[in-house]
Amino acid sequence: MVGLDVHYYVFTDLPGDVPSNVTLGVGRLLSIVKVMKFDRWQEISLRRMELIQTAIEDHIHREAHYIFCLDVDMRFHGRVGSEALGRLVAAIHPWFYMYPRSQYPYERRTVSTASVPEDQGDFYYQANIFGGALEDVHRLTKTCREHLEVDKSVGVEAVWQEESHLNWYLVKNKPTKLLSPEYVWDDARGGKAKEIKLVRFSSVIKNKAEVRENT
Repeated sequence: MVGLDVHYYVFTDLPGDVPSNVTLGVGRLLSIVKVMKFDRWQEISLRRMELIQTAIEDHIHREAHYIFCLDVDMRFHGRVGSEALGRLVAAIHPWFYMYPRSQYPYERRTVSTASVPEDQGDFYYQANIFGGALEDVHRLTKTCREHLEVDKSVGVEAVWQEESHLNWYLVKNKPTKLLSPEYVWDDARGGKAKEIKLVRFSSVIKNKAEVRENT
């Protein structure tokens, strides 16, 4: 987002571990949002929509026109600019874009509010980057939070936690802007696929046993 004002919000249960000497460019701000610690990584995922919704309502709505929600274990490799802006923005999952709909890992159990019928869905989206206009992202996170709470009340956890609910929402409310897998590549896939000419943003390889208290 070169040339645009950007405010980074880092959500963490360990605010003291965030470096205090980060050098930011012109028009850049960095804020730390302390969140509670959860015992399961799945719970972190499940509570993500609630945290984003609350942050938008508490203060972000006064400070931004657009918001992008990103995982922290990601790395920028190339330009990501205003071409990525839109009212509702989603990224096509780098592991499933060549698969038929029947193999998308949607939640299929009808007991979950994230359930997607076999004959619905255009793409499978990855939850480590989504965004858009503040109003649209607020509506998305609020709806997903409500559905997550309904599932929890009946003892159901969607197969891919908040990503399942995100995909349900985007089946019902189609994105106004699609980002190709070059915006959400996975380093675990190794070299670029021949159809991906430039990797702009990717998930880094990590030792999950080291960073997760449960696997």
